[in-house]
Amino acid sequence: MDTYGSGSKAWMGFMAAVLAAFMAGCGGGDEIFGTGGLGGGSPPPPGAAPVLGTLAGFGGMSGGGTAGMTNQGTLTQINGGDMGTTATATSSVTGFHDSAGDIYTETPANIGAVSGLIYSCTVSTTGPTSAINGGPNAASCATATQALADAQAAYIALSPAAQPGGINPGANLSGLTLAPGIYTAPAGSFLIENNSVDPAGDLTLDGQGNANAVWVFQMPSSTLTVGGPGAAFPRSVNCVNGCQPKNVFWYVGSSATINAAGGGTMVGTIIASDAISFGTPTASPVTTLNGRAMALNASVTLVNTVINIPAP
Repeated sequence: MDTYGSGSKAWMGFMAAVLAAFMAGCGGGDEIFGTGGLGGGSPPPPGAAPVLGTLAGFGGMSGGGTAGMTNQGTLTQINGGDMGTTATATSSVTGFHDSAGDIYTETPANIGAVSGLIYSCTVSTTGPTSAINGGPNAASCATATQALADAQAAYIALSPAAQPGGINPGANLSGLTLAPGIYTAPAGSFLIENNSVDPAGDLTLDGQGNANAVWVFQMPSSTLTVGGPGAAFPRSVNCVNGCQPKNVFWYVGSSATINAAGGGTMVGTIIASDAISFGTPTASPVTTLNGRAMALNASVTLVNTVINIPAP
């Protein structure tokens, strides 16, 4: 005998289906912020990649009278291109050598390899750009100066004034999966921090099958901090489903600190008004940047850091 009747059974089946759909929407897979829908946030406006010009072939660049490029450790590499600085002090570039034979104040503890050339406005310790060979080299300095000008133009092109309407995903990007678009820090700063070794604390950029998808992260007035809290717990940025490092950009109004404890993988072109640092002198694990590090008015410090310059 049907105790509840066919009408009651139909109603119970309907409610079960509704409940199942609701639960699937709440917990049925990783949620992509910025795709709309239940809990997904409003879609961000599309981002535009800036024209990099000469800068495209550089993995590291610094500007300023004494603010140069410094390496500490023996594992640092810049792969796929060049490095440069417009700094003029003889100590502005330390711990590097390039493919042309220029060596800038390397020691047994501080050896960094640049697969291309080092363009500078100062002299190398030995090699073609050394003082004994007539350095500084005017052509080398001109190339570095042009790369810095291109970095400044790209910085302006990534600003909220040039690309307005960025949405706020929250200050801490740890554990998020973000769709392409423009993201603006709520109080001027972004961080990727999580006091856990769980990789779920990393940031994931989901291209959703579009190899041309662009991400622009804007920190108009303050800092970018990856890893931590403190000098611990390195974090990574993961590109998936068509995301390409060449299409990820970080506009930093102040300074950037990437994995002070060493380790982890960062993605994208970082253009900061002030200094950029990777690791600390006491950190030994290699930190990887699939992208570029450009400090407009201060130094770039690499500690056992591997930079892989994205292909055009």
